[in-house]
Amino acid sequence: MLLSARIVRHNFKFNLVAMGGTFDVLHRGHRKLLRQAFSIGKTVMIGVTSESFARSLHKPHKVDSYVVRKMELENLLSDWNLLRRARIVELSDKCGPSVRDPRIKAIVVSKRTLRTAYAINRRRRATGLTPLVIVPIDLILAEDTRPISSTRIRQGRIDREGRLVAPRA
Repeated sequence: MLLSARIVRHNFKFNLVAMGGTFDVLHRGHRKLLRQAFSIGKTVMIGVTSESFARSLHKPHKVDSYVVRKMELENLLSDWNLLRRARIVELSDKCGPSVRDPRIKAIVVSKRTLRTAYAINRRRRATGLTPLVIVPIDLILAEDTRPISSTRIRQGRIDREGRLVAPRA
């Protein structure tokens, strides 16, 4: 008896796509960025800010260690069965390997970080590399119509899904 196998083929638009961030307190906005990157890229290079770079951003709250943030990201990607398609790298600056790696063809960014993508392309052009295709994603809004952010989650204003958190009595 022959068993039929279901063959699934993906026609990814790009072999290698980049994206990056602090990825502190993974939330719905992060998940949207990740889903978009994996929908267009066979492999996704995910830059996660180093501890020293994260400190230099002067966030108004504590940021988990690089190890904790990377592990949370790996756990999510493993749950989605995408970890084997991810290449997680440590970022020590805003641009990371995207300015020097000719294999990267596209970058997925939030509209908040669009300027960084333009700066990356300027640096790529200056060194003779092809500019990246920029794929901007709208910010995900919380129930109060303000963007979901790790800062707002850390401040206890919203949860990771963007739901308002009731003030403590």
